[in-house]
Amino acid sequence: MDLLYLLSWACIVFTLGMFSTGLVDLKKMQTSKSTDNIQFLPFLTTCANNLGWFYYGMLKTDQTLIVVNLIGALLQALYILVYFKYTKQKRKILFQIVAIGAVVTSAGMYFMLFLPPGDIQLNQLGLVCSVATVGVYLSPLVDLMAIVQSGDVQCLSFPLTVATFLTSTSWFFYGLQLNDYYILVPNLPGILTSVIRFYLFWRFAHVSPPYKSMRI
Repeated sequence: MDLLYLLSWACIVFTLGMFSTGLVDLKKMQTSKSTDNIQFLPFLTTCANNLGWFYYGMLKTDQTLIVVNLIGALLQALYILVYFKYTKQKRKILFQIVAIGAVVTSAGMYFMLFLPPGDIQLNQLGLVCSVATVGVYLSPLVDLMAIVQSGDVQCLSFPLTVATFLTSTSWFFYGLQLNDYYILVPNLPGILTSVIRFYLFWRFAHVSPPYKSMRI
């Protein structure tokens, strides 16, 4: 069987598995009627990232990118709606949604109206998506440094760490097969941060039992 075909399915399965970890937070919000101890920005930034990669997949006619990021964007939109329903800070959350929405809309108009179709459009969009993905993967580093200092791994999720590692690794090799560095490079930080988390679990798991938070 073709290796690219297998990697494509691995990317779809592992990425959707990673996105679906938000269902735990969704259930928690619906049960408690509250958003306490659940972060909102990861939902919003992931949704924006999904939309960027979806557009990149459309320009590249890559069905794997299209399917994964369309479903991912819909899932994040669901999480956002439920969060907005139960949060007590609706004005703040609405401002964040409008701000990110304005950025995504402006970026979309720039790529569609001001760049000629072809390699220039595809390369600039790929670069933007890559930088955004690197930012998403590196954003927990501050939290990881705090864990190194405290030795408390309760805020880490082992299932999410495994899902992130498998997702990043599958996309890395998928990008390698396509010779697409916009896909390949930004997944290296995902692999790196996952390995760091595995080390923290190994180093500090005896200190305190892991708490299944799905946000870090």
